[in-house]
Amino acid sequence: MQPETPSLRIALLTHSINPRGGVVHTLELGQALHEAGHQVTLLAPARPGERFFRDTPCEVSLVPIGATPASVVDMVAQRIAAYVAHLTALLAHRELEHFDILHAQDSISGNALAVLKQQGVIPHFVRTVHHLDDFADPQLAQWQRIAWQEADRVLCVSRLWCEAMARDHGVQPQQVGNGVDAVRFSVEAKPGDAEVRQRLGLRDGDAVVLSVGGVEARKNSLRLLQAFMQLRARVPTARLVIAGGASLLDHDDYQHAFREALATSALPPDAVLLTGPLADADMPAVFRSASVLAMPSLREGFGLVVLEALASGVPVVVSRIAPFTEHLDDSLGQWADPQSVDSIAQALQAALGAPRGKALRMRAAGLLDRYAWSRSAQRHVEIYRGHLERAATMNGEARVPQEVQA
Repeated sequence: MQPETPSLRIALLTHSINPRGGVVHTLELGQALHEAGHQVTLLAPARPGERFFRDTPCEVSLVPIGATPASVVDMVAQRIAAYVAHLTALLAHRELEHFDILHAQDSISGNALAVLKQQGVIPHFVRTVHHLDDFADPQLAQWQRIAWQEADRVLCVSRLWCEAMARDHGVQPQQVGNGVDAVRFSVEAKPGDAEVRQRLGLRDGDAVVLSVGGVEARKNSLRLLQAFMQLRARVPTARLVIAGGASLLDHDDYQHAFREALATSALPPDAVLLTGPLADADMPAVFRSASVLAMPSLREGFGLVVLEALASGVPVVVSRIAPFTEHLDDSLGQWADPQSVDSIAQALQAALGAPRGKALRMRAAGLLDRYAWSRSAQRHVEIYRGHLERAATMNGEARVPQEVQA
């Protein structure tokens, strides 16, 4: 079935094939745009034999890279150069010019598009800022700035970052929603759930405190560990599971401090589990195995996993800061002061007694509907079309995207 208006040819560019929030956003948005009848190509750097952590109905164009350099600066430089070379090759085969929209989801692909724009190879590009990092290295800070500064349209996934970009950088972003797959993340147990729990060593009766995203400073992992130690003294069956952690940035110093704190604690060896990156297919079962999701972050772009937890009927503990305060209320989560270990511990204990399962899922139904990926895709298309109309007006052209099959 053909959409009522011409379909768009969209390239979504991301920095990695691994399960990070921005990459999940790219894959989910791509699928929703595809299901809405648009032709979507996903691009990401990958070594030979690698692929996205999740299958996608979209076209995929992987950017070839070699072995990862030792330093973060060299790694970012490698990926920017690889992106530029790959996009230039697409141009040589007249493939790049077929796209109506080139949309970077990160600083690496944003810098590659900035290079091509400066060379006059592409006329414009769109950039989503999920959040900005505080880089001590001036080169990383410069790349982060270039990626949004050279973009013709900047988007943010929360009001927090729209306001920060306007206040700190004079940019007026447009807000786009994140989303949740409320079918994939559900309350109903699936046949493979027990096997995932067994593989992770989780027992019936464990009070599982789940944190997703690995051990990082902005995730506030050290304070979470200290809060968990308090909780464990009150709830002897409590287990802390920190899942994931695939990142291109260097978190070694903070992770070393976390492991030292864990080693010198009085916790038994099985009280804390660091899973590392997990198979994507396991994640719904991991959420359903949790008693509470803990996200006492110091900084987030949006916090996708909070929606995934609520869709799974799992109570959440989140920092009483934006962006969480933009879309959650007292009925959907336990608030914590991210600077206070005591506050986090108290919120964790309160969440263990909060409604869960189908009761929580029903309470969160309006939120999950508001943040459906189909709504996010619709909002993106509105922005894309407005951007193309403005670009055509500036160029004195009447530009109509070529129609493609839905």
